[in-house]
Amino acid sequence: MKNLKVVVIDDSVLYRKLVTDSLKAFPNVEVVSTAHNGKVGIDKIKQFKPDFVTLDVEMPVMNGIETLKEIEKQKLNVRVIMISTLTAEGAKVTIDALAAGAFDFLKKPTGKGFEENKKLLSKQLIPIVRTLAIKSSFTMSAIKRPTSISRTRDTTVTTRRPISVRKSTLSPRIIALGISTGGPNALNKLIPKLPKDLKVPIVLVQHMPPIFTKALADSLDKKSQVTVVEGANGMKLENGTVYIAPGGKQMKIEKCGMATVIKITDAPPENNCKPSADYLFRSVSEVYKGATLGVIMTGMGNDGTKGLQVMKEHGIKVIGQDKESCVVFGMPMEAIKAGVVDVVLPLDKIASEIVRSL
Repeated sequence: MKNLKVVVIDDSVLYRKLVTDSLKAFPNVEVVSTAHNGKVGIDKIKQFKPDFVTLDVEMPVMNGIETLKEIEKQKLNVRVIMISTLTAEGAKVTIDALAAGAFDFLKKPTGKGFEENKKLLSKQLIPIVRTLAIKSSFTMSAIKRPTSISRTRDTTVTTRRPISVRKSTLSPRIIALGISTGGPNALNKLIPKLPKDLKVPIVLVQHMPPIFTKALADSLDKKSQVTVVEGANGMKLENGTVYIAPGGKQMKIEKCGMATVIKITDAPPENNCKPSADYLFRSVSEVYKGATLGVIMTGMGNDGTKGLQVMKEHGIKVIGQDKESCVVFGMPMEAIKAGVVDVVLPLDKIASEIVRSL
C-alpha cells in the first residue's frame, strides 16, 4: 500500500527538521521533499505530487499566503496544512489562509526542547493525518500513531431515519451552530449571506485555540452584514449578532433577569474539545427549549451530536451540511447517524434555509 506523501515548506532548518521528524513518526507517511521558501515549494509540489504540504506562514521570496494563492491559481491538487505561530498576527494570517482554502493548521509548539516539541506536534498531527488518509482512500486502521500517543477507537458508519418527536410549534429565537475542520472557509461562505436584520442571535462553536477565535470573529465581522464577535463573560445576547466561543474556554448561555447572557467557564473539555458544541447546546436547550434552530457543519469527530439529541427532545429543527460540501464529513455524519438531523444541505443552501426556518 502506498504512503501519504508530504512536502515540508519552511524557511527554518530547525522547523523543517521538527516537522519532518514528527511526520516520520507515522509509518504510513513519507516526507518526499522539503523546501526553504514558497517558490521552491511550488516546484517541489509539481515534481513530487504530494498528498499534502505543510506550509509556514512567514518565509522570504514567497510567503505562505502567496504560496497558497499560487497553489490555487495553478490548480495543484494538494491539501495545505498551515504552520502558525501563537500570536495575534499569526492567527490573523492563518484565518486568512483557512478562508482561502487551506485544509487545516498546526500551532508551532513552544516546548522546552526538540523532543518535547516533536511530541506536541505529533499529537496535533494525529487527527489531521487520519482524516487525510480517509480523503486519500486509505483505511483508518492503516494510519498508525506514534508510539507515545494513545489510540482511539474506529467506528463504522451507519445511518438511520431522524428521531420521531413532536415538532416544536415555537419559532426559533436562537441559532446554535457547531463546526470544526473546514469551518473558517465554510463560515466565510455562510455568515456574509445572512441579512442584517436577522431576528435572532447565533451562538457558535468553532474548534480553535485561543487567539484564533478572536481573529476569526474579527475577520467575519468585516465581511458580514450581521455583527460577529468573540463571546465574553456577561455579554448580553442581541439579535443579528454571532457569538463565537473563545478558544480554550467553554461557553454556555443562561438567564439573567429578563436578559440572556453568555457565561464563559473553565469546565473540562468534552469530546476532547474546548470549546465544545455539546456543552453549548445543552445550555441552549435549557434556556430556549423548542425555540431553537440547530446547525451542524463540517468537522472531525462527533462533537455536537449529544447536545443536538438533548435539544431534539424539545422538537427543534436541525440542519446538517452534506458530505460533498464538507471538508471533513465527521460532525454532520455522526449527527445524521444519531437521527437528529432533519435537513441535509450543501453549504451554499444553508444560509437561505436558516432564513426560511425563521
